[in-house]
Amino acid sequence: MKSSRATSWTFIRLYGLAFLFFSANSILAVIVPLRSEAIGASNAAIGWIMGAYMLTCMFFRPLAGKIIQRHGASRVLRVLLLVNGFALLLYPLTGLLGFLAARLLQGIATAFFSMALQIAIIDSLSDEERSQGISLYSLFTYMPGIIGPVLALALWNGGDMNAFFAVMVLIAVGTGIFGFTTPIRSPGNPASGGEGQAEPGSVWHSFGQIFTIPPLALCTLLMLGTSVVFGAVTVFVPLYAAEIVCGNAGLYMMIQAAVIVAARFALRKRIPSDGIWRPRFVQGVVGLAGIAVLLLAAAESAGPAAFYAAAALMGVAQALLYPSLTTYLTFALPQASRNMLLGLFIASADLGISLGGLAMGPVADRLSYSGMYGACAVLLLLLLGAEKGYRSRVR
Repeated sequence: MKSSRATSWTFIRLYGLAFLFFSANSILAVIVPLRSEAIGASNAAIGWIMGAYMLTCMFFRPLAGKIIQRHGASRVLRVLLLVNGFALLLYPLTGLLGFLAARLLQGIATAFFSMALQIAIIDSLSDEERSQGISLYSLFTYMPGIIGPVLALALWNGGDMNAFFAVMVLIAVGTGIFGFTTPIRSPGNPASGGEGQAEPGSVWHSFGQIFTIPPLALCTLLMLGTSVVFGAVTVFVPLYAAEIVCGNAGLYMMIQAAVIVAARFALRKRIPSDGIWRPRFVQGVVGLAGIAVLLLAAAESAGPAAFYAAAALMGVAQALLYPSLTTYLTFALPQASRNMLLGLFIASADLGISLGGLAMGPVADRLSYSGMYGACAVLLLLLLGAEKGYRSRVR
């Protein structure tokens, strides 16, 4: 890809592929918790099922970064699209164990797919356009969330699993066709990672670099902690909404996704793209997430105004945090091992979202949903303190 413009037709096709690939998630994020609860699953079990997706992503991201750098994206993309399509067909045909298997398969496919597209975007854009490209990619992955939750609730309330099956088939086939016909010119470098080459060490060895590279350590800590909150919102809002007067999970998630899309498009040029750490910007974004989760905690007594205001503020926080941290790391990480280390950083987001279900499910069982979101607010406050204390090590 020779173009240096993040809004060129070449890149728009890549963003469109990301839109199709992630379109099923906005539906499944609502359907799977509701159907699991109807089958009799506890909040902890629902958290495990939902968290398995991102947990699998976490383990495969660094490996994906290394393989894609060595062999190129196009060699693996088509196989992964087939795996993802098969996983989507499991949801309407199976029960809890099938949901878990489907989440694991989706996690593997997503790890390679998202790393392939992001590496292609990063490698193909100029420094000035890089933050815009990452932001637009992230924007298109969230765009399905505007209508997906509403569609999911319509399918659920209609009680017609045949319609749900038809939607999953349509998404699987459409994504496959578009993916097979969209060129991704990322041939890879077979020599990389070889003896004496630039990508030193194994994938597992690279995990140790999280603690030895200060910028990576700081960004990973922030992404991990905030993603726990994002994950808790995604997994449990469909269940929490029923306890709020005039609370509607589909409307909440639609508002949040719409704000993410609008903010990432409107503010894409304001996301730093020069490799300089900006503490006020980062603290402001984490602070917005903290206010949002406090509003969620209060929504059971404060009502729908707090509930939907939380959706808007959480959307702004999600819109800005990931592309700003990712762009910063593309400048701050060693070039020789950048792709693998970026995979580790993105894996921290996957782990955090998984923990949002896995760890916060038992908290919700013990404290209620409001108490669980209060615990999330405390976590974000601790992150602000950690950022201030660790900032001096970042260059």
